[in-house]
Amino acid sequence: MIETAQTFIERKRLKCLGKVFKTKDISRNGKHLWKIEAITFFQQSTYLEKIFTIERIVYTGKEGEILLVHDMGYQEYRIGYYIVGKNGNKTNKWTWGQFCPFIPTEDLPKLIEKAKNEGTIL
Repeated sequence: MIETAQTFIERKRLKCLGKVFKTKDISRNGKHLWKIEAITFFQQSTYLEKIFTIERIVYTGKEGEILLVHDMGYQEYRIGYYIVGKNGNKTNKWTWGQFCPFIPTEDLPKLIEKAKNEGTIL
């Protein structure tokens, strides 16, 4: 049975806030550390098994040698999505989207407005 979107959002919100994740530096010799300060979830209107996110992330450090230098506390926004998988071990499970999100034109302004109202977008 597939977890409902609302249950997934509630569970994931608690898990994501304050989470630190790593991204590869352009050099591939080091990593950047980011903390999720705020997150907004928005279910796609035309495909209910897809949930968009806007995250406000803050730079918390590095590992190894890096080319792209950020000051501590530097902030960015990350836009992504979760989708119910259809293949392999992700079948019927909410999973992070691997590619750039496609967002219906009517959903984008609503997602941004919701993120502003929730304080994710400052």
